[in-house]
Amino acid sequence: MTTTVQSIVTDLSLAPEGKLKIDWVQAHMPVLNKIREQFERDQPFKGLRVAISLHLEAKTAYLAKVVQAGGAEVVITGSNPLSTQDDVCAALVEDGITVFAKYNPDPVEYKELMVKTLETKPDLIIDDGGDLVTILHAERQDLLVNVRGGAEETTTGILRLKAMEKDGTLKFPMVAVNDAFCKYLFDNRYGTGQSVWDGINRTTNLVVAGKTVVVNGYGWCGKGVALRAKGLGANVVVTEVDAIKAVEAYMDGFTVLPISEAAKVGDYFVTVTGNKDVIRGEHIANMKDGAILSNAGHFDIEVNLVELAALSVSKRVVRRNIEEYVLKDGRKIYVLAEGRLVNLAAGDGHPAEIMDMTFALQALSLRYVNENYEKIGPNVVNVPYALDEQVARTKLEALGIGIDTLSEEQKAYLESWAAH
Repeated sequence: MTTTVQSIVTDLSLAPEGKLKIDWVQAHMPVLNKIREQFERDQPFKGLRVAISLHLEAKTAYLAKVVQAGGAEVVITGSNPLSTQDDVCAALVEDGITVFAKYNPDPVEYKELMVKTLETKPDLIIDDGGDLVTILHAERQDLLVNVRGGAEETTTGILRLKAMEKDGTLKFPMVAVNDAFCKYLFDNRYGTGQSVWDGINRTTNLVVAGKTVVVNGYGWCGKGVALRAKGLGANVVVTEVDAIKAVEAYMDGFTVLPISEAAKVGDYFVTVTGNKDVIRGEHIANMKDGAILSNAGHFDIEVNLVELAALSVSKRVVRRNIEEYVLKDGRKIYVLAEGRLVNLAAGDGHPAEIMDMTFALQALSLRYVNENYEKIGPNVVNVPYALDEQVARTKLEALGIGIDTLSEEQKAYLESWAAH
C-alpha cells in the first residue's frame, strides 16, 4: 500500500537542518530506540496506514519514524500552527513520510492540512487534542471506513473523547495515553514545567527571580510549572476551582488566591487548565503595567484575547512571539505566542528524555489497539499497566538503575487477607 498524495510542506531544501534535529533527539531517546528494534523485527503495522497529528518537531518526527519502522505508511500533520518546524517536515518527506504541515498557516489552510491527512484513509490514528477524531465524527464520517482505533496524547483530547463515548457517538476505540503513569507523572509535570519556562525565558529574556508568577490550574502540568517557577526564585501564586487541588497547592508551599486577587499581584501568568476564559477582561483590567500572559493549555482560549483587545488602544509585535497591548490608561500587557502553547509555539517543547517515555507509550498503545480493536470496541480505554511498567523498566535500564524484586513469600503476604 503506497499513497500517491504529494506532501505539502514549506521548503524541502531545509531537510538537512531537520535531519540534524531528529538525529539529536534520537540519540537521547533510548526507550523509543529499544521499541524501534522490536518494531523492525515484528512489523506490527505492516500494510497499514497511520495518521499522526502531534506538535510537529523533532521528537514527534522520530516517533513517526519508529512507527514507519514497524511497517506502517505514515502520514503526519501538525496539532498547532505555531509548533510545526518546517525543517523537520522537510526531513520527514525525504525519509518517505507524507507530511501535510507548515509553520503558521492561516486557520483555513491549517484545517485543510488536517483534512488532507484524513483523506488518506488511515487504519490507525495518533491524535493530540482530539482534532482528527472530531473531524472524522463531525464532518467526514465518509473517512471512517478503515479506522481501527488510535491513541490520544492530551488531557484536552481525552475530555473530548469521553464526552463522545458518553454520548454514544464514538465510532472506534481510543487509548488514553495521557492518563498513563509514565505520561502524566513525567511528561505533564517535569516536561511541561521545564519547557514552559524554556519558552518564556528564551522569548522574554527577562529575570524570573523575585517576581510573582501566577499559575492558573494545579493539575500535573500546573504542578510542574509552579515547581520550576519556585526553582527560578519566583514567588508563586496558584489559582484553582478544585478545592482538593487548592489544598494541595497550599501544602506544597504556594499562595492560593482567586484569579480576581491574583490578577493584581502577578508579573507572569501561565494558564494550564484546558478550559476557556480563565483570564478575562475583568482580570486584565486590574493587572500591573508590564504583566506577561502566557498559556500552556492545548487551545488558545484560556486567555480571552478578544476582551483584552477591547480594553486596548493599540497592539504591536515588540519581539518575536511577544505582542504588546496598550490599555486605555497607558498600561502595557504582553501576550506570548498569541496565547498558544508557549512551550511549543515559543520553544522546542518538552525535553527529549521526557518525550522518550511518552512516545514509547504512544507506539506501544498503537500496537495494542491494533491487536485488540475488535475486543475493545468504541470506547476510551487506559494504557494497560503492563505497557506502563515496560516503559518504566526500559527507562531504568537505560539509566543503569536497578530495583528490587519481591520474593514469592512477600508476594503471598501481600495477597493474603488473613491476620499475620
